Amino acid sequence: MSRDSGRGDEVEHGPQAHHEIVGLRLSPPPMPVLPLAAEPSGTAAIYLFPTERFRGEWRRHGVSLVKALCLVAVYTGLLSMLAAQQVRPEYTTRVIVLIAAGGVLFAAHRVADWRVSRFVLTNKRLMLVQGVFSRRVAMMPLLRMADLSYYQSPLGRLFGFGVFRVESAGWFSPLRRIADLPSPNELYLRIVEELYEPDAVEARLGAAVPEPVSRGTELA
Repeated sequence: MSRDSGRGDEVEHGPQAHHEIVGLRLSPPPMPVLPLAAEPSGTAAIYLFPTERFRGEWRRHGVSLVKALCLVAVYTGLLSMLAAQQVRPEYTTRVIVLIAAGGVLFAAHRVADWRVSRFVLTNKRLMLVQGVFSRRVAMMPLLRMADLSYYQSPLGRLFGFGVFRVESAGWFSPLRRIADLPSPNELYLRIVEELYEPDAVEARLGAAVPEPVSRGTELA
């Protein structure tokens, strides 16, 4: 009796357990979420309130800077060509030099703006900080977020950048489209995890505070 039941268990459960183990081995591992940044930069820190938990900040991808500098170079070249055709010959050199100097200054401004601009994620909101001489700060509470998506062109997939689209619930937000953000898949996972699994983020950061032990329990 016991021998038959043993054989039955072997026939019924053995192959099934084997297939389950094989299935687990063949299934792809979950995509890891990279460690979160510990401290915000000076640009982002001044806009965070004390009870807000910083999750990370990102500068736009370098392709954004390349596009801006190429646009400046094109406009500078076109203006220089126009000046060579329309300005009197005795003033042409001076005008072209002024146009080139203006192009260099504008390019330097674009580089500085790219360096200081930040896309910031906290446990409460998304925030976009931009501007060198004039500062623009836009934010969206995570609780207001109705939909989040991103798009990568073939060039974006090759170099690792994408365009994010954020839809809010009945609230117009300047963050509805954010172009040229780096590592869009990682950023997408971070935002979604913060939105739906904030306890998991806290556990990974080791920020969970243990419950206080009562005096009676401690004495016992």
